[in-house]
Parts: sequence; structure tokens; C-alpha cells
Amino acid sequence: MDYNIEVLETNREKFSSFLHSKVKEYNNEQSMHNKRARRKGAVQPINIIVSNHNEEWIGGITAEVYWGWMELNDFWFHEAHRGKGLGGQILEKAEKIAKEKGATKALVRTFEFQARTFYETKGYKVVGEIEDYPPGSSYYTLVKELG
Repeated sequence: MDYNIEVLETNREKFSSFLHSKVKEYNNEQSMHNKRARRKGAVQPINIIVSNHNEEWIGGITAEVYWGWMELNDFWFHEAHRGKGLGGQILEKAEKIAKEKGATKALVRTFEFQARTFYETKGYKVVGEIEDYPPGSSYYTLVKELG
């Protein structure tokens, strides 16, 4: 059989979309949980937006609830608003919303230089670590029982 192998060192969106859809299709065939979660409406988004008095975004959280889990995707605050308890407040709010949507656990990934300690103070436990990623640091997966 003849094959043509093409190597690109640039993004090709159409190919990336094709590959992503094929992996998703395979996952759906192999896991009933994956298939159910990806049905319309099964993945429940949570977006908490924090704005200042000028209606400028200063931070927030994006997360999704599926499979009985809340997965935190992005969580950020402008430097001027860090260390004032606001992050803890909105994390707690996201967890409460996730519980109302049926989540019993939460999942987050973070770098050592980001927020590992913050999450640990909020009850998250490290369940995985990739050392020296990026070089000189670590990448962590943390989970929390929301029960």
C-alpha cells in the first residue's frame, strides 16, 4: 500500500479538526460515559466573570460539569486583585453550582508556578505530577471531593 506522509511545522486547522473529530468518534464508540457526556446539553458550562466598576473584566473562572465532575478550565485574576479572597469566593461559587448540576468531584490542572498551593488550601489533593514540565517546574493534577 502506498502512503504519503506530510510533515508540517505550522498549524493546519482543517486537519486538526478532522483528527479531533476522529478521536472523539472513537472515544464515543469505546465509552458510553464519553458518548453520553458529549450529547447536546450533557456538558454543562460554568462561566463566572468578575468585572470592575468600569465594567472591565478583571478575572474569572470557566469550567464544565460532566461525568459527575467539575473540570476547571481557566481561572485567572488581574494581579491587582489577587490575595484579597476573591479567588476563593468564586471558586467556592463554581463548586456550589457544580454540585447543583450533579458534580461530586472537581478536577484542575496547574503548574507549580501558578496556583498549586491555593488549590491545596481549598481542599484539593495532588493526584499526579509531571516533573520538569516546563523545565525547572512541575505540572500537577489535583482533585477534590465536593460531597
